[in-house]
Amino acid sequence: MKIGIVGCAGRMGRMLMAETVATAGCELVGGTERAGGDFVGHDLGVLAGLEPLGITATDDPAALFDAADVVIDFTVAATAQGHADLAGRYGTALILGTTGLDTAAQEAVEQASRRAAIVQAANFSLGVNLLLGLTERVAGILGDDYDIEIVEMHHRHKVDAPSGTALALGRAAAAGRGVDLDAVSDRVRDGHTGARRKGDIGFATLRGGDVVGDHTVLFAADGERIELTHKATSRAVFVKGAVRSAVWSSWQPPGLYSLRDVLGLS
Repeated sequence: MKIGIVGCAGRMGRMLMAETVATAGCELVGGTERAGGDFVGHDLGVLAGLEPLGITATDDPAALFDAADVVIDFTVAATAQGHADLAGRYGTALILGTTGLDTAAQEAVEQASRRAAIVQAANFSLGVNLLLGLTERVAGILGDDYDIEIVEMHHRHKVDAPSGTALALGRAAAAGRGVDLDAVSDRVRDGHTGARRKGDIGFATLRGGDVVGDHTVLFAADGERIELTHKATSRAVFVKGAVRSAVWSSWQPPGLYSLRDVLGLS
């Protein structure tokens, strides 16, 4: 399987390239960086900490989507719409781990999924996807006497808040209760806010250090509290999930899939 990586010189991009090279049946066929970037023209193997591969980073994503069977995107929200458009144009499968997409970008992803297999997930960790399932189930069992709060912490460089995973957990909790997250979401508390509204799903965001990703869903009632927590200590868990999704996507018809589909948890 021919795999391409957009944002190949970033932390995730380098790990994705190394994992692709190490995975049987997968071939790294290219990688891109932004136009004028410092790493355009650099050997992909060297960027990934491997022996030179004789393939260099380019600034031409269209050529990459044309050459690859699957492209993996863990870049930034601003580029997601363009990458989705290219996936639809060339019929290239897309593994999309970028979060914080606006309405236009998400619509582009959904349009592209009519012509290509797209696996979109806020988090490519197996553990997080199990946490999503548990959150929905627990929220469905417990009534609204249990307040739900979602607490997440990431490294100081993360640009979106709450994290895509935190929002996915909020959607899972809302689905368990049969409500719309937008109607019950409480994301900002500052000043004299008054009492907590019954049935709300609250979010708290922490940033600092080099934290890969910590997420906790709290169900708090009078006299007791239930906490479901996942802590990622290495980005390798996301990388393995993304490459596994790339392999899986090669057998799928066009459509919009989640990691839960990949893992057979849907």
